[in-house]
Amino acid sequence: MAGKTHYLIFETEGGPCGIAWTTAGVVRFQLPGEDAATTRRLLLRHLPDAEAAEPPPAVARAVDAAKRYFAGEAADFSDVPLDLGGQSDFFRAVYEAARRVHWGRTTTYGTLARELGAGPEAAREVGQAMAKNPVALIIPCHRVLAAGGKVGGFSAPGGSSSKVRMLALEGISFAPPEPAQQSFGF
Repeated sequence: MAGKTHYLIFETEGGPCGIAWTTAGVVRFQLPGEDAATTRRLLLRHLPDAEAAEPPPAVARAVDAAKRYFAGEAADFSDVPLDLGGQSDFFRAVYEAARRVHWGRTTTYGTLARELGAGPEAAREVGQAMAKNPVALIIPCHRVLAAGGKVGGFSAPGGSSSKVRMLALEGISFAPPEPAQQSFGF
């Protein structure tokens, strides 16, 4: 990681989020916790030496995008600079591929593995990379599903139900389809 780590806890319509950064880029994004204190605790558990600060312009743009996202507006995080020091080359490649999955779209662990030139057996490693994603939302691990379009796991607060809620913001539903014809009132 490059230099001192700073962080900001900020409110969104989804609840308080946290973001931490170095001079090289964002090192951690904390999805909404139940309150600001919980969000701060979860963020600082990984970055105990981080100091609260006002974000530089690139990080402020990511904060604004997160606020739009949780308000249900399309948000693009593809230009947010990241500091992924300490991640393996494979995880970095997985994260880069996942960043290409845009608003309102999904992919699967197996599809990402194939995109990286790995066989379907690598889907499990892709899933591990998603589970350890330090910048959820910015690297949209919520858009990566299990085989057959199943939700799959989600290591953020709220687990899979948070993933479903985030996808719903993007217009993706896991509800059973409405019947094509309504029943007769007999």
